[in-house]
Amino acid sequence: MPDAMSAPQEQGRPREATSRPQRPLLTLEVLRREQISEHMVRITAGGPGFDRFLPNSCADAYCKIWFGPDGRPLDGTEDLETIRARSEREHWPVSRTYTIRRVDLDAREISIDFVVHGDEGLAGPWAAAAQPGEPLTFSGPGGAFNPDPEADWYLLAADESALPAAATVLEALPAHAVGQALLEVAGPADRQPISAPAGVELTWLYRNGAPAGRSTVLTDAVAAVQWREGTVQVFAHGEREAMKSLRDVLFGHRGLERSQVSLSGYWAAGRTEDVFQAEKRTPVGKIL
Repeated sequence: MPDAMSAPQEQGRPREATSRPQRPLLTLEVLRREQISEHMVRITAGGPGFDRFLPNSCADAYCKIWFGPDGRPLDGTEDLETIRARSEREHWPVSRTYTIRRVDLDAREISIDFVVHGDEGLAGPWAAAAQPGEPLTFSGPGGAFNPDPEADWYLLAADESALPAAATVLEALPAHAVGQALLEVAGPADRQPISAPAGVELTWLYRNGAPAGRSTVLTDAVAAVQWREGTVQVFAHGEREAMKSLRDVLFGHRGLERSQVSLSGYWAAGRTEDVFQAEKRTPVGKIL
């Protein structure tokens, strides 16, 4: 969800602010807004445009929401090339990438969760005030991850930026799955109902006043996990430096193979969105 950040404003997935979409834009309309925890809002969208939505089979399916210079999603009346052709570069649309939290084919709607921290960021403030009937224009979906049914157990680690993705992965696990999910949030008010197999233990980790991205609670919890027998599959996503620390735990200490681990930085503490995106192409921005 994010405009990356000195705070976790719109954390959701890794983002490309001005990259061209791989698929045509699709415009839905906001149907409803729900406050699902203190700092997370769920936007459900649908309408006639849903006929063009092509879901994929990835547990981490995501879309790129496109915003205009007014801070609101594009209305779908023009394509990106047309807007760019008539606008100065500083007024070009920008995108923010978000997990598609749920697809309901029967109701013909999708749901997307946004972390909201006041007026910080771009997508968060919009989501906090979005009204039914407003447009939501995006490209996608993309995605790459699915649980390995051959894994003996599963380990998930996420801060609130990756909480929607972790939740969708938990729901995609086999019914007989065992393992642990470590979920970092600001405090108890940020907990939310999440479905998981009975054999997967959910542990909520609280920063208790520490700024997002400045706490080691997630890394410490992963390092302290009681390791099970057999082959593990890991899904660990969140703040960039925390993910680097988990890289050292998972590969250095635990000796896991690359194929066992999905590890991704969604944002970077103390970085603006533009800086975060630029750094992804440099050594400091690389996780793997």
